[in-house]
Amino acid sequence: MHPLSVPAIAQDTAPGIAAAFAQVLLDGPLAGSYTYRIPAGLAVAPGQWAVVPWGKARRVGVVEALTDISAITEEKLREIAQLLPELPPLAPQWLDFVRFAAGYYQGEPAELGLGSVPKLLRVPPSPRTRKRADSRLAAFDPTPGAGPTVHAGAAAPERLTPEQQAVLDVLTADTGHQPWLLHGITGSGKTEIYLRWFRHLLDGRSPSQVLLLVPEIGLTPSLLEQLRRRFPAEAVAVLHSEMPDAVRASNWMAAASGQARIVLGTRLAVLAQLPHLAGIVVDEEHDPSFKQQEGIRYSARDMAIARASLARLPIVLGSATPSLESWSNAQTGRYRLLQLTSRAGGAALPAVEVVPLRGARLKHGLTDPAVTAIQATIGRGEQVLVFLNRRGYAPVMSCDACGWLSRCDHCDAFRVLHRLGPASDARFGASKYRLICHHCASEAPAPKACPGCGNQDLAALGRGTQRLEEGLADLFPQARIARLDRDVASRRGATERFLAAAHAGEVDLLIGTQMLAKGHDFTRLTLVVVVDADSGLFASDFRAPERLFATLMQVAGRAGRHSPGAATTLIQTRHPEHPLFTSLAAHDYPGFAAGELRARQASGLPPYAHQALLLAQARTLETTLGFLQAAREHLLSFNPPPELSVCDPVPMPLAKLRDQCRAQLLVECGSRKLLHRLLAHWRGRLDPLAGTIRGTIRWQLVIDPVEI
Repeated sequence: MHPLSVPAIAQDTAPGIAAAFAQVLLDGPLAGSYTYRIPAGLAVAPGQWAVVPWGKARRVGVVEALTDISAITEEKLREIAQLLPELPPLAPQWLDFVRFAAGYYQGEPAELGLGSVPKLLRVPPSPRTRKRADSRLAAFDPTPGAGPTVHAGAAAPERLTPEQQAVLDVLTADTGHQPWLLHGITGSGKTEIYLRWFRHLLDGRSPSQVLLLVPEIGLTPSLLEQLRRRFPAEAVAVLHSEMPDAVRASNWMAAASGQARIVLGTRLAVLAQLPHLAGIVVDEEHDPSFKQQEGIRYSARDMAIARASLARLPIVLGSATPSLESWSNAQTGRYRLLQLTSRAGGAALPAVEVVPLRGARLKHGLTDPAVTAIQATIGRGEQVLVFLNRRGYAPVMSCDACGWLSRCDHCDAFRVLHRLGPASDARFGASKYRLICHHCASEAPAPKACPGCGNQDLAALGRGTQRLEEGLADLFPQARIARLDRDVASRRGATERFLAAAHAGEVDLLIGTQMLAKGHDFTRLTLVVVVDADSGLFASDFRAPERLFATLMQVAGRAGRHSPGAATTLIQTRHPEHPLFTSLAAHDYPGFAAGELRARQASGLPPYAHQALLLAQARTLETTLGFLQAAREHLLSFNPPPELSVCDPVPMPLAKLRDQCRAQLLVECGSRKLLHRLLAHWRGRLDPLAGTIRGTIRWQLVIDPVEI
């Protein structure tokens, strides 16, 4: 879906027209649009929030449309119980957007649209008293401690380089809908462009709102602080899934009412009601985290493009390593390309050096050149980032005597060894060590002896960030070391404390996973060491090299952003001759992208083809594959044209997850329109088909999958 082709959508019944019935969108079990009778004397309009009966309970939904026709006899219809005027009505443009996106992703508008609304807002008030409802709604009011806040003292903007000014001049001269791809090298000042463009949009008309989407929650604190400094008179709302319910509800209310003129959020923020939206920025647009992994598998980046198209708004996609789909669209003229080729402030890009691992003598996973470079950098009072995209202590425990491995009981994966406390006891069986599956989160104590043969000499294979931290403390006992990965970030306030210490110069060695690869600006950081760069070189997913290149380019770009002297990135690999590293050393994203696009075109892969995945899971793999095979035969019975390719069903790489056996069926087509027409017809047959299979089948249709 990149870019989306957005058709014209019919408007809802105009407010104020008398109607007998209302179509109400309801989320939850059996999500969909349901018909309710409008009570006499109740003025109802599309977009209003309503409480309706549902069995013996009540639900909160949104009036989608008004009608005088019902397929259900009137005596069987139930009435709307009440309206909720305290909740901001949803605009017709929002309803159009949700209906279009749900149609594209083969889902229900109610599930897609209302599923993004904070649950606290969808709790029906008590039917006996309004007191509980009033106290509940009081939590939604934006307050300095919970909702959008105003930060005193505007920060002086940075001085723009001529290149930045030229890009900004182009953006501010544009007045209509236009997708822009801003390709700027790391440290080139893309964020400064975003902030100045927002200022232009907010000053251009009143009322107006802007939306800034980021791929990860960890990127919101620093951006929020920048927004508050630069826009001290504007309320800023933040939307992401880890906010407390009342706080997220108050922020959503401020955005939906127009009180918050700036909205910062992760992928769910693309579905927020924004009545005065004037422009959108999608930062790190290449990041796969913009793809939803549960429920309707939408892409927030592509949905933002669709939303901008429907509303005829400008949108900026920013990245140092754009997705190949976006880069292809820029090359063909579908997007307009803007480029920043030099770093703001005059700093040079780091020198990228490839360090061979084959035959090297390693000290705690580091080669001699890496150890020497780290020692020299710390000696100069500068910072080092050691990057390893693997959390935990070790990926697996093993027994050399019988071959036992720490496999998960519920998944086709290994449980990872985790250290729960300081490394003061080397015995793996001590209570501070546990085995944790990173897929199903099941845990078990680390055994004192092999469960298979009783051997007490168990080994930890491989290296995670915890073990790397232990090794660096041994190699550099005087260095101040701090680690940031998902385990650390799960503790309240830990990310903020880590970043504050790093920026204050209280840390010499930063250890991190992908969480540190993008969006962070450390002024004293001059050396990056990538411990093991080979994980994505030979993966089965055709997008793996693109993701590896993006990650390495991003993490390399953390070095030397504010240093007038030399900065270096060392990449340890067993395949130094690989062309990916040649492009990386030259900071040549266009060359890398051109080679990848040629390979994809020759193979008929996106962006030169369009894909859908039918995923299924059941208790046994035989049941799962049987359903997918039946679904394949049913699709082929439509006599599809030759350009449609329907692959055989195969087990997923992680075939067993949480005791469910999973498989997939890939459908490809050169025509997006043809593919979606067939999928819409096929989707309606899948539930009846699942009912003919012995056993419980759960299935999901994924449009434009980002991982196969």
